[in-house]
Amino acid sequence: MMRPWNFSAGPSVLPVEVLERAAAEMLDWQGSGMSVMEMSHRGKEFMQILQEAEADLRDLLQLPDDFAVLFTQGGAQAQNAIVPMNLIGLKPGRKADYIVSGNWSSKAQQDATQFGHINVAASSAAAAKLDGREYKPFAWFPAVDTWHLQADASYIHVCSNETIGGVEHNEWPEFDVPLVVDASSNLLSRPFDFKNIDMLYAGAQKNAGPAGLTLVVIRKELLGAADATCPNVFNYELLAANQSMVNTPATYSIYIAGLVYKWLKQQGGVAQIEKANIAKAETLYGYLDQSSFYVNAVQNSDRSRMNVPFQLRDAALDSVFLAEADQRGLLQLKGHKSVGGMRASIYNAMPLEGVQALVAFMKEFEQRHG
Repeated sequence: MMRPWNFSAGPSVLPVEVLERAAAEMLDWQGSGMSVMEMSHRGKEFMQILQEAEADLRDLLQLPDDFAVLFTQGGAQAQNAIVPMNLIGLKPGRKADYIVSGNWSSKAQQDATQFGHINVAASSAAAAKLDGREYKPFAWFPAVDTWHLQADASYIHVCSNETIGGVEHNEWPEFDVPLVVDASSNLLSRPFDFKNIDMLYAGAQKNAGPAGLTLVVIRKELLGAADATCPNVFNYELLAANQSMVNTPATYSIYIAGLVYKWLKQQGGVAQIEKANIAKAETLYGYLDQSSFYVNAVQNSDRSRMNVPFQLRDAALDSVFLAEADQRGLLQLKGHKSVGGMRASIYNAMPLEGVQALVAFMKEFEQRHG
């Protein structure tokens, strides 16, 4: 059966091979007589699933041994509070620096203010003139050399990919304080250099599994600084000491995530999937750049490979575009309500063929309405 092309920003498309294997194992996981959803999270069957998922994730990320891997719950937004509860006490001043580059980093900064002194070290919340062009708020990323950092901060928080604005940044210098990266929408889409990253977290539902699972990788030396008021289920040190099982973990989400990691390894790992992602992004941006009918307003150097927002110059055609796209099996292209327009999320599981189908439709639509 030919499936539609799903451009959802999340929960997002999963590899067909993963869905087929999960369907085949639904009633009986590898002769156990149980569905994964029915297993004890402490039984040998699920422990095998958990251990393999962690090992495969470590391998894909090329994660150093001095990092702990945590499979947590609550979504990436829960980390807006969990991060400061665990890390802002690393230094007595209870300070942290936040880089605000879009909706999600803005929410993280706002939520963190209840835990200490939160400094907005840089922000793209205002329009800016860069490279001779005027850019709207959150359509560009603040250059690192413009950040106003506190020497006594406990950590710096950044978002490596803003799904709404379509802004991505992944090159981080070495800082004197720990760097925390929200990589919810580009984890496993490209290599991350953990030499200069001290903690990374991500909601799994973009590239790393289904909704219900949040991944945390953290340098072990940062464990143990949680506030006394931090609940046990959110305490990174306790989660690391208990194999992410202070309470019952999201077992089925971990199982599906593990299948995604095996699929990624079969594709050749992160280095190979990055090449595929570059080809998809170049195909879509290449067409947008030569068209006067569509507009992508993000600074070229900060364009996301994962989330491509675009507008029709005539916004009155938006509803027509979306209706016709849906009829062609090009689903969930409506832009976020805060910015409007369209957005194509082209995560790992979206093949080049899907992007080519979108571009073909966009060309046809432009010919008829341009």
